[in-house]
Amino acid sequence: MKLIHSGKVRDVYEDRGDIVLVASDRVSVYDAILPTPIPDKGKVLTQLSLWWFEQLQDIVPNHVISATDVPAEFEGRAVRCKALKMVQVECIARGYLAGLGLKEYERDQAVSGIELPEGLLEGSRLPEPIFTPTTKAALGAHDEFITFADVVEQEGREVAENLRDVTLKVYERGAEIARERGVVIADTKLEFGWDADGVLTLGDEVLTSDSSRFWPLDEWQPGRPQFAFDKQFVRDWATGTGWDRQAPAPEVPQEVVDVTRARYIEAYEKITGRSW
Repeated sequence: MKLIHSGKVRDVYEDRGDIVLVASDRVSVYDAILPTPIPDKGKVLTQLSLWWFEQLQDIVPNHVISATDVPAEFEGRAVRCKALKMVQVECIARGYLAGLGLKEYERDQAVSGIELPEGLLEGSRLPEPIFTPTTKAALGAHDEFITFADVVEQEGREVAENLRDVTLKVYERGAEIARERGVVIADTKLEFGWDADGVLTLGDEVLTSDSSRFWPLDEWQPGRPQFAFDKQFVRDWATGTGWDRQAPAPEVPQEVVDVTRARYIEAYEKITGRSW
């Protein structure tokens, strides 16, 4: 196999004309890779993505060819995929106000140009899910919010509408399934590409603890930070160290590693109903 790209979390190989996508145990916060891995993280992300791809295949085709036809050393953390020409937009759906979306709202009472009601708080559920795309920045750079009009200008109206509609359908299906299992999906980031036949295809990962915010439904309460089944725990720890978000990032203490690993696994188990 030939390594063609190493990202913040995933390594991308070319093999026999296919792509082999390998999820590492690396963790990134604020677009920086922390030096301490989270054991089993790559496997959890891969297995959760595979579960979701099955739940969503009637909404949009996905890039999965095989989860077993991969090199033995990557077993459990790799997927053989179709090669895609990736759309240069990060497609984000938000159903609740958190993170950068909250900051945009506090500044503009809008996110990605979409006006929202007055009086929303951190963690508030939005009147309806919204499409808030961002740029697709290179490693080490920061994604920036763009408007739907910006996506139309870049990709054309038909493609932009398709990206928006499919992103919201995936989010709504995922949020409904997760809510039935006691998990709030506050927001999620999706990536799409074109396959060899020109079909818009869901790629990368889907509805994982790295690409989404997961909160326990029974503890959700607007107006305060939420308990997170995702890497928000690591983000909060990193912020609390006083780190300036520039390289090199600090080593992660073992207790933070252990809690983060446990939360990733708990999200997987709650959503899929399977034991890790």
